[in-house]
Amino acid sequence: MMLMLDLILRLVLWLLLAPLLPGVINRVKAWVAGRRGPPVLQLYYDLARLWQKGVVMSTLASPGFVAGPAVAWVALTGAALLMPLGPAGAAFSFRGDVLMLIYLLALARFCTAWAAMETGSAFEGMGAAREVSYAVLAEAAIITAVLSLSVQTGSVSLVSMLAPSAGAGAVLLAAGLFTVLLAENCRVPFDDPNTHLELTMIHEVMVLDHSGPPLAVILHGASMKLLLFAVLLVQAVLPMGDMSPLAATGALAGGVLAVMIGVGLIESLLARLAFRRVPLLLTTAFLLCLFALLVAWKGNRV
Repeated sequence: MMLMLDLILRLVLWLLLAPLLPGVINRVKAWVAGRRGPPVLQLYYDLARLWQKGVVMSTLASPGFVAGPAVAWVALTGAALLMPLGPAGAAFSFRGDVLMLIYLLALARFCTAWAAMETGSAFEGMGAAREVSYAVLAEAAIITAVLSLSVQTGSVSLVSMLAPSAGAGAVLLAAGLFTVLLAENCRVPFDDPNTHLELTMIHEVMVLDHSGPPLAVILHGASMKLLLFAVLLVQAVLPMGDMSPLAATGALAGGVLAVMIGVGLIESLLARLAFRRVPLLLTTAFLLCLFALLVAWKGNRV
């Protein structure tokens, strides 16, 4: 009974807190620009409005057009339940759960691209092609970052891997994971979530034909993915295992807030990169994680 209650509380926490993060980013961007900006809870209002609308489907689309976002959302929810939350640990923890986390993220991307291809739209096919092309480098950086944590701790379980700090390679790992966070969540300088020009969009162009509840599921899943990467980044860098439960909880919440403020500042001060420069930046993120891996490997040999 207690395990079920703990699972429900964790699920509610992830589902309710995730839409708050895009609101924090938008408030930071508005503050930098000297504007009032939308309310922090704007995404909650948008989700409630979308759930009350109908679904418009292309005549070419199969049931996969609706099933894709649903499966992607379930995969992201499963990945979130595998992620430890500081002293509270993870809802599900087992040897090799980090591999399951990577596969669930890949499944969510595949289903989103699959649903985009269902419409038969050239623009959505172009966005799906860009998404999976950049994912090759982004996933390489994620896997390298995970390897560095595994080498340092000698474990392939997220609870054990994220308990200590990243040691001497913490700065390298933080820079690499933060860059991957921007790429995986389609933020500037990789993509602009507020743009509506099809020729320059990556992720947004894949959801142009979605409406109603499927679009709400996509938007909520995107916010949950943003929260997941922020939690992963904070716990990979901060020594949560050395803190008291109260201090660790405060550090995790403060770290996630700091990451969102950083994303907002970057989107306010930088412009999106040209497409030909995106692979270069993702390669840089991979190299940063690779150097962190080398530092962890060398530290274990000393």
